[in-house]
Amino acid sequence: MLAVAVAGSDPAFAATGTLEGERFSLSPVAGQAYGDAGASGGRALLIWNNATASTSVTASVPARLTVRARGDQCAGAPAMAVRVDGVRVLSASVSSSAFTTYQTGGDVAPGAHTVSVSYTNDYRSKWCDRNLRLDAVTLTAATQSSTVRNPLASAKLHVDPWSAARKQADAWRPTRPADAAQLDKIATQPQAEWFGEWSGEIEAAVSSRVGAAAAAGAVPVLVAYGIPERDCGSYSAGGLSSADAYRTWVRGFAKGIGDRAAVVILEPDALALLSCLSATDRATRLALLEDAVGVLEARPAVSVYLDAGHSAWVAADEMADRLTNAGVAQAQGFALNVSNFRLTPELLTYGKDLSARIGGKHFVLDTSRNGLGPSEGGQWCNPPGRALGPTPRTLSTADSKVDAYLWIKRPGESDGPCDGGPSAGTFWADYALGLAQRTP
Repeated sequence: MLAVAVAGSDPAFAATGTLEGERFSLSPVAGQAYGDAGASGGRALLIWNNATASTSVTASVPARLTVRARGDQCAGAPAMAVRVDGVRVLSASVSSSAFTTYQTGGDVAPGAHTVSVSYTNDYRSKWCDRNLRLDAVTLTAATQSSTVRNPLASAKLHVDPWSAARKQADAWRPTRPADAAQLDKIATQPQAEWFGEWSGEIEAAVSSRVGAAAAAGAVPVLVAYGIPERDCGSYSAGGLSSADAYRTWVRGFAKGIGDRAAVVILEPDALALLSCLSATDRATRLALLEDAVGVLEARPAVSVYLDAGHSAWVAADEMADRLTNAGVAQAQGFALNVSNFRLTPELLTYGKDLSARIGGKHFVLDTSRNGLGPSEGGQWCNPPGRALGPTPRTLSTADSKVDAYLWIKRPGESDGPCDGGPSAGTFWADYALGLAQRTP
């Protein structure tokens, strides 16, 4: 049994490892303890303003936190953030009106800590009042079973039978059979599908792709690429028009997935390019990412990986801070090397360093074009002479922190109008052919 001591608690309470919500400290203008038949011990804590309830706890061994809460729904669900010593370990949209248990990411070290639960999106209308109700926070001794699992360990990744590479290979097959065979190296591999403001009605677009994968008994890899002020105005500039529009878009994205299995790579470059934004816009972006993680991870079979740039871009300590502030504690983990060319061993070293700084989170690698590594000078936009990397596969035993090698960037799609390429995202058959020809 985990022994914990809770500030102001009696010995029996301390022995259970449960921090009852009604014992948390909270300003009387922000909420109150109340009787609730569905709560443990018949009482809970009602938080009705944007406020934070906190308590002190001392754990004797490494521990995992779970939070039991429910929400009063009103034009949306209450958003909950849980922190240990000021570091966010859980972000969740509390969309159930019945008490539900939420598990945090990472373990709590032995020793004294402050645990806080915040309600961050208070709302009231003429007809309803959105509130957060906290039953309890429970600490359990961290065991092997509480460590992060690999949700992709036995997954079959989806291959798009109508990809641009497949269409081009089939078009070349009668007259250029050798080149068609080279393009088959790309067309036969599972690759991600990217979604943005160009995708039309997002719920329908996502549902169509996820449905096709489910019919094939496979798991799709989806890229959410609609963050406002995307790509700092460069070749992939765009995104949704406002923060509210993005929140609505993300909820449509999640509805499109429904209860089906999917991997979501969340917003390539959004964290790596954070410094190009104003201080206000940086805060908005982090809040949007945190919200998106909570909304998507609330779906029962979705695994979210926040994009974290690559090994030669942002130092691990800085990227760890950005990931933490973007809600990675609630995500499955992070993604590296999306649309870039860094070599796999270098990425593994960086990824393990980054993982150790954020509670042991897992990660995936984009190996679509890193077979020969980066070009001289690290050119990122359609560099010549590159090759396909390791084929997509899940990694149940190869490395305990790596969930999969994925082809997130679709090989052959242009990085932008540079080195003779078409606009970003357009399939460029000659470049695709070169990647394949340089790959054994």
